[in-house]
Amino acid sequence: MTNENRIDKKFSLLKDENKKALITFITFGDPDIETSKKLVLEMEKEGADLIEIGVPFSDPMAEGPVIQAANVRALKNEINLDKIFKAVSELRQETEIPLVFLMYFNSLLSYGIEDFFKNCAESGVDAVIIPDLPFEESGEIYDYTVKYNVYQISMITPTSSEERAEKICQRAKGFLYCVSSMGVTGMRDGFGTDFDGVFSMLNKFTDMPKCLGFGISKPKHIEGLKHYCDGLIVGSAIVNQIAEGSTNDEKVEKVGALTKVLAEAAHK
Repeated sequence: MTNENRIDKKFSLLKDENKKALITFITFGDPDIETSKKLVLEMEKEGADLIEIGVPFSDPMAEGPVIQAANVRALKNEINLDKIFKAVSELRQETEIPLVFLMYFNSLLSYGIEDFFKNCAESGVDAVIIPDLPFEESGEIYDYTVKYNVYQISMITPTSSEERAEKICQRAKGFLYCVSSMGVTGMRDGFGTDFDGVFSMLNKFTDMPKCLGFGISKPKHIEGLKHYCDGLIVGSAIVNQIAEGSTNDEKVEKVGALTKVLAEAAHK
């Protein structure tokens, strides 16, 4: 399968337009599958450029309390990968927005590695982020990511050594997920990371798009950080709107409204 990946097309288009990417995240199945599909389409309509789909898991080690609670809500709906693949196939009849799974390795392993990547390709999933599968141990899935043209998005933290960062950059595809600060996901007021140092190091090794995530929740965060990177990732703030909406329509409306102001900050 040699079709160009949707992620590459999207970043190429944004570069031509001199815009930064807004990447949003939802936990699929929270509050239910049909509403999750509506949320994807609403976020695209309001300006999201790429969407991360969280695959619910009982022990999401990289997630703060907001996304943990969303996992619990989704798991009560008996959500599983087959249901998510079916929903993505249905979404692909309406949208070509890049879709990336964020999931934990145990879910992939128990599903079956080749079956998983084959179903990603067939349903229209463009990439996968696996926080608990370190770069050094990702050889187990590498051949399948190539065979099915489904990218593994690599995460780089502020504490990654220069040597390790260079190795990750050499094999990275799609974009680099640059973690803004140590700890789990969640909304923060500010950031203490030396972004100048981190991005000057990464830019030495690759011109691949670099996207900053963890803690970004407000337009002012995006405005203050976007000159460092090519895209900004917002998760907990979006998921929080889903938790706060009292009806499913209100949840979609609230997520759309937040996406719109975040996209305006990213694109201007």
